[in-house]
Amino acid sequence: MQDMSVQGVAAVQQNRTIEQQPPAGTTEETKPAPPVQEPEEGKTLVDMIQEAQEKAKNQRESMKLAKGNTRYGDAPLEAYARLARARTGAEVNMASGFARRRIAQFKTSLRVDSENAARIKSAISQLQKAVSRGEKKKRELVREKLEERRKKRSEAAEERMKQELRRRRTQRMIREAGYLREAKVADRLSTQLTAAQVELRQQAQDLAAESTVSLECAVQQYTETAAAPAAAAVAPAISVQG
Repeated sequence: MQDMSVQGVAAVQQNRTIEQQPPAGTTEETKPAPPVQEPEEGKTLVDMIQEAQEKAKNQRESMKLAKGNTRYGDAPLEAYARLARARTGAEVNMASGFARRRIAQFKTSLRVDSENAARIKSAISQLQKAVSRGEKKKRELVREKLEERRKKRSEAAEERMKQELRRRRTQRMIREAGYLREAKVADRLSTQLTAAQVELRQQAQDLAAESTVSLECAVQQYTETAAAPAAAAVAPAISVQG
């Protein structure tokens, strides 16, 4: 029984080997070639080549969009916006620093993203212009500050001139008013002086008349006074003789 089972197994293996072996008279060189894929109906070889090229182009565009997602043109716009908002030299320096940093980044991107080389170079050029224009704006801000200071000084000088002019006008008006008062006082004084002179002249005349009368009276009184003792001395002598 065992011999029969072994023989049966050997026969099965032999049959399998025979099935796997190629038929007689055939070699590897005479094996049938794999079937060639026939073009679809209505498509020529040129159409298939064009379709393959379009697929490759679309694939490159999709890769370009994925890789070139950076909007290089936004950096110059942001730099110019910051430069326009700057009102002091420090703010201008900050805007120029932003532009310089973007220039360094884009120079690095230029070596990596060669497909957007034109856009990157244009952005770098605009950023460099932004830096130079920032330096120009700093000079303009300094000039404007100097002009403002000069204007303030001129305004202060003009204000001082106006004040001096007002002071001179006030002094002139005071002097002119003083001239009027002086004229009035002089006229009053001259009138009083004239009246005083007339009064003094009248008093002098009165005094002169009075002094003349009093002098005559004094002489008469002196004569009478001097004659009285002489008469008194003569009178007793006459009486003695009598």
